[in-house]
Amino acid sequence: MSSGRDRGALAIVLHTHMPYVEGFGTWPFGEEWLWEAMAGSYLPLLEILDAGAPLTLSLTPVLCDQLEAPGVPERFASFVEQVRRHTHGEDAAGLRAAGHDELAAEIDRSWEDYARALDGMKRRGGNLSEAFAAHAQWTSSATHAVLPLLATDAGVRLQVQTGVEAYRRRFGDWRGGFWLPECAYSPSLERELAQSGVSSVCVELTGCYGLGASEHLRPLATESGLTLVPIDRKTIALLWSDDGYPARPVYRDYHHHTVHHHNPWDNGGGAYDHARAVAQARADASHFVTRTIARLDDANASTPGGLPAGGLVVCAIDTELLGHWWYEGIAWLGAVVEECSRQGLELLRLDDALERIEPAAVQDQAEIPEASTWGTGGDLSTWSGPPVCEMAFGARAAELRVLAAPSAGEAAVRELLALQASDWPFMVSRGLTVPYAEERFEGHRRALEQALDGGDEPDLAALRNLAVDADPASLRLVP
Repeated sequence: MSSGRDRGALAIVLHTHMPYVEGFGTWPFGEEWLWEAMAGSYLPLLEILDAGAPLTLSLTPVLCDQLEAPGVPERFASFVEQVRRHTHGEDAAGLRAAGHDELAAEIDRSWEDYARALDGMKRRGGNLSEAFAAHAQWTSSATHAVLPLLATDAGVRLQVQTGVEAYRRRFGDWRGGFWLPECAYSPSLERELAQSGVSSVCVELTGCYGLGASEHLRPLATESGLTLVPIDRKTIALLWSDDGYPARPVYRDYHHHTVHHHNPWDNGGGAYDHARAVAQARADASHFVTRTIARLDDANASTPGGLPAGGLVVCAIDTELLGHWWYEGIAWLGAVVEECSRQGLELLRLDDALERIEPAAVQDQAEIPEASTWGTGGDLSTWSGPPVCEMAFGARAAELRVLAAPSAGEAAVRELLALQASDWPFMVSRGLTVPYAEERFEGHRRALEQALDGGDEPDLAALRNLAVDADPASLRLVP
């Protein structure tokens, strides 16, 4: 059995993303999603990052656009101090009046989460984008578009170059890591990615090699020079699956809530016990690291000569899973960092790991799927299947119309980017907030038509702070 440095390493990639909801609706759908993610996920995560945890932070430009929007710190503070303080008080009083003192006490305790978040926001001067600057490593496409579904190379170029320029403007040096939205990869993207300076992307190749194959633990080099970094579904499933860690009976039940959507119950149906849940999160962190070590050791034992540098397990997840969807997820993450040190598992930022590991050359390009994602079935159907085909074709038609326009202005280009976001078809396919998703898609399509048809000057203020780095010149036919 290998040990130490030659055993291999773990890279935890946190894909941090929010559709552009700031200024587009409030409750139950809209910018309240951003405030909740800030309070439950982003601010608590910063505490772990500031303590030096070597995690890989991917930030989408569209999230940073919102974090930097005028008035966001003040509106977040108002949400916490007025809305959440009031709703916690109302729900706690109602539960006590009904004789549920234990549930009421949990509502009172959970209010402190928001109070701490607000304090953290104030300590950081109200600018989370700036607070993340010391930790940001990977960028993404401008508005989280599923790139293989775009109609043209020029459309891909616009999304990618806007994302790269947004990162450089905000955070400076960039080492070429690019998060493909929904892990949606196709070899057809490589030319535009390479020309924009992208050197590495994460990909989902479970359908190619099979669950648990050792091939998922080594990066691949394509003929274009792009490094494909497989994510390890076997490891990810420990926390992101129907029976993963968040389903434990002692964890807080996200779906069972009070009148004002607070959650004082656990998954087992009883009153939530925070101390007990945190203890479980630590136990699950220990289990996760133990299983990751075993994954590396097994792969090295079954591979003649072992894997280069011992192999690399890439556990990629949505940041918002931690703290928001899985309430104890931030506690779990902090404990994983500690357990890696205790159990002797090297935890690396992905860029650092890629400097150490020589990628394997892709021997047969035909082995790599023409299009793969981390969505249902590993394909594009979540964003292009029958329930959302009109969105998919509508976005492509809009892209072609903008490209064919004699001169598409800033408003038309930014509305196109908004229309291309993967979030609208995802919500519809999954049956989540369908009216809101359809309203947003149609709203951006109408605004795009207005911008192209001329007439009154389009109101750029209606786009809020969305994709301000977009350059219409990226839509030229020849790069």
